[in-house]
This record gives sequence, C-alpha cells and structure tokens, in this order.
Amino acid sequence: MNKGGDIIKTKLSKKKFADEEYYDTHGVLKNIVDEDIDLTLEEALRKDILTGKRRRRLRNISIKIDPLYLQCIKKIATFKGIPYQTLVRQWLTENIKKELRIA
Repeated sequence: MNKGGDIIKTKLSKKKFADEEYYDTHGVLKNIVDEDIDLTLEEALRKDILTGKRRRRLRNISIKIDPLYLQCIKKIATFKGIPYQTLVRQWLTENIKKELRIA
C-alpha cells in the first residue's frame, strides 16, 4: 500500500477514537425521554402510502440482524418461492400500513 493510503488510515483511526472519546466523556442517557412522541405524516402522503401510489426506485440500506433470524427469513422466503429481500419489504410494507391505520 502507498504512503498516502497509510496516512488516510491513520486519520480515520484518530477520528474514530475522538468520537468514542466524546461519548465516554459526554453521557447521552440524560437525553432519553420515556414518553409518547407525536409523529405525523401529511395526510396526502399517508393516503398515498396506504393506497400504494408511492412507487419510487428502491434504495439500499444496511441493518444489523441476528444471523439466526436471517437464516429463518431466507428459509421462509424459499418456502414462499420469493427472494428473501422481497419478503422483508413485504413485511415492512404491511406493518407500516398497519401502524398508519392506528395513528
């Protein structure tokens, strides 16, 4: 690896350490509130989501998930004959719509 690459690595390592140090010295627990929060959507957006009108290109995201859960999701998707990512999107869509009807 070239010398420039080593310099970048060093800078990233120092930045990560600085962030960790910040959280060690500044507590965040005092900022956590245990009460209901009012989250609202514009009525037009809410209706579009519930009726399925909002069709946009998909965006990649990353989540951490227990490997056993991922294995189960893949097995369920195989039984249903669909890709596991499609199954997860279906579950997310169903639950979002359920939550929006409650609100």
